[in-house]
Amino acid sequence: MYENLEKIATKLKSKFYFNFDIYKKTWFRTGGKCDVFCEVYDQNEFEIILNNLDEILPTYVIGLGSNILIRDKGFRGIIFKLGKSFNKIDIIEDKIYAGTSILDINFSKFALMNSLSGAEFLSGIPGTLGGAIKMNAGCCKSETKDILLEINLINKKGLKKRLKSNDLELSYRNSNIKDDDYILSALFNLNKADKITINKKMKEIYEYRKKTQPLKVKTGGSTFKNPLDNHAGKLIENSECKGLMLGDAIVSSKHANFIINSKNASASNIEDLGKIIQDKVYKKFNILLEWEIKIIGEKN
Repeated sequence: MYENLEKIATKLKSKFYFNFDIYKKTWFRTGGKCDVFCEVYDQNEFEIILNNLDEILPTYVIGLGSNILIRDKGFRGIIFKLGKSFNKIDIIEDKIYAGTSILDINFSKFALMNSLSGAEFLSGIPGTLGGAIKMNAGCCKSETKDILLEINLINKKGLKKRLKSNDLELSYRNSNIKDDDYILSALFNLNKADKITINKKMKEIYEYRKKTQPLKVKTGGSTFKNPLDNHAGKLIENSECKGLMLGDAIVSSKHANFIINSKNASASNIEDLGKIIQDKVYKKFNILLEWEIKIIGEKN
């Protein structure tokens, strides 16, 4: 299944790691191995790699690894990470053209430097633009779809597409972008504004996160999506889940919608703790919380 990749690996600048401890690339720092981890050098090499993939081989793309849990048995397939060539960013009038491996916070800082407003909310989202687009990430009453114009992607068969924002069916933490559709770059529409005003808003977002969320710990960000007209964190807290533990996985005492790997939690600890939370909230409020964290890999 991997013979073609092994043959081309030595001929490309892209880096291939076989039987790789993929948990090292995630914020949770837990989980199993993936068959192949590939850091893609540029778009040309990405096309070559895709053309040499077995069609039945499962694939996935990770960015910063902040919103993903990889199960203990690992991922039987290839996981891609787009490299520095996908970090390009440029101004086109009041629009920003950017590669999707750029960190969300760096994108917002670039907008600030160029007196462009609308991307301040991205400074409060840990991850890359690719992930923000795919899940329509948002915070502070703003979402990625508010500023996104179009994307360029390539699918598993090497077919390139340019899609308008309206084509993506962007909704709350969701889109129609498939796991084997790889977003390469995107165009964003922003507005001219005063740097002082933009910077003030970014500082307010940082202070809010610092005050309300657990930072600098092993977590995956918000665990569950907010139900319609409700807040997952409040539902979890009111279901007496704050501080709940399973192994070394614990519900944050600062914000109940965050699960933390306090020491050496297994991926199963985290996933099973999430299921306990779901059960408790459902029994009390008749609301089934939906995972916001993406869980991939073989079930135990």
